Amino acid sequence: MENALAKKPHVVIVGAGFGGLEAAKKLACKEVRVTVIDRTNYHLFQPLLYQVATAALSPADIAAPVRAILSKCNNMEVILAEVQSVDVDAKKLKMGDSELGYDYLVLATGARHSYFGHPEWEKLAPGLKSLEDAVEIRRRILLAFEYAEKISDEAARKAAMTFVIIGGGPTGVEMAGAIAEIARYTLAKDFRHIDPSQARIILVEGEPRVLSAFPEDLSASALKQLVDLGVEVRLGVHATNLTESGLNIGDEFIPCRVKIWAAGNNASFVGKTLGVPADQPVWSRFR
Repeated sequence: MENALAKKPHVVIVGAGFGGLEAAKKLACKEVRVTVIDRTNYHLFQPLLYQVATAALSPADIAAPVRAILSKCNNMEVILAEVQSVDVDAKKLKMGDSELGYDYLVLATGARHSYFGHPEWEKLAPGLKSLEDAVEIRRRILLAFEYAEKISDEAARKAAMTFVIIGGGPTGVEMAGAIAEIARYTLAKDFRHIDPSQARIILVEGEPRVLSAFPEDLSASALKQLVDLGVEVRLGVHATNLTESGLNIGDEFIPCRVKIWAAGNNASFVGKTLGVPADQPVWSRFR
């Protein structure tokens, strides 16, 4: 049976996110051999990462094993590996010390954060694309309250209880609202020397409105809900000069310990691996 399967067209899917997994499911039990490659062995439900980042859910609640999802059909194979490069002419993938040939290739690796020419900001303001990101943000948020609880310096305490979210898209709006909710409700009575409900949450968006890609009525509704939760929404300004002690919002310096990046995406794999110029569409290499 394995020999018969080996003669069928080989489809390699890089990435087990929404796009890669959907492609694999469409090819399940068809007359093709499918190999799914991912750096992790689980499929991540990214829309709920903010819930993990604010301790409302555990990581296991939004991760499902890729092998279990694709286990029903014999034409499916899952490989835990990181693809380093693609040789389009030879139709081969490079993975560490090994190579894998293909007949058809689907690149569904998703995106990472774009720091607009400031990669050094990533350590200061992590984004929210992976479980590791979510766990790190959760750690920073909770430790900020713990730090504020044990210090007496009022300025340092205010900085510790100031949270700045950079980017007013869906992730930024969700994060700002969730932090406001846990500060005002979940943690409100857990501390003796601070009042978590007095935490300052600032959402920064360079566009004239939050959720700028959505209809204006939804944008206005989201803004009202954020304001009702006590979130300060700064529109039409940009965050700059990120440091350990704070950042600039427009011309104003805001002291804060926790900064979260929710602005901008970059393709995580394709352009870098294939050497595609920034002004050339990636798909042009596959026609």
